[in-house]
Amino acid sequence: MEEQAAHNIKLTRREKTILQEVALGRTTPQIAEALGLSPETVKWYRKQLLVKFSSATSAEVVRKAVQNEII
Repeated sequence: MEEQAAHNIKLTRREKTILQEVALGRTTPQIAEALGLSPETVKWYRKQLLVKFSSATSAEVVRKAVQNEII
């Protein structure tokens, strides 16, 4: 049931961009620099992704996103 719920998750354009960067293995400071954001802003987006995917880790978010063809 969790996996099905992940398929219905709606992401903003910025959340999807952050998710793609995380999936590439980039760190918060690397993402912040690449996107012209503060590290605190990137951390906030990463926390939002954890909540939306009901996940404890970024790896779990990426796994669910890939399994559900979100990225």
